[in-house]
Amino acid sequence: MRRSIDDHPFDPADYPPDYEDDELTPISWAVAISDDYADAQPRVILTVEEVGRPGQGLAGHLPPDIARRLRGAVLDALAEIGEDPGR
Repeated sequence: MRRSIDDHPFDPADYPPDYEDDELTPISWAVAISDDYADAQPRVILTVEEVGRPGQGLAGHLPPDIARRLRGAVLDALAEIGEDPGR
């Protein structure tokens, strides 16, 4: 099983209006799931790619406990900057 969950193509509005091209790298990300492994365990796949370099990004194949840890870190970061972390 493989299934795409969500993706976000880079939008210049994602970055501060005065950023310099050499300071921040424009990226796109995607989240998917797959169980196409020798152990047949489902994993969350997080792919991050630099804009203009398709197929050269990084893909993390995260077991559920690591995916939850990442989710928790994002929620904590949102709360730290005063944003509602949502669900």
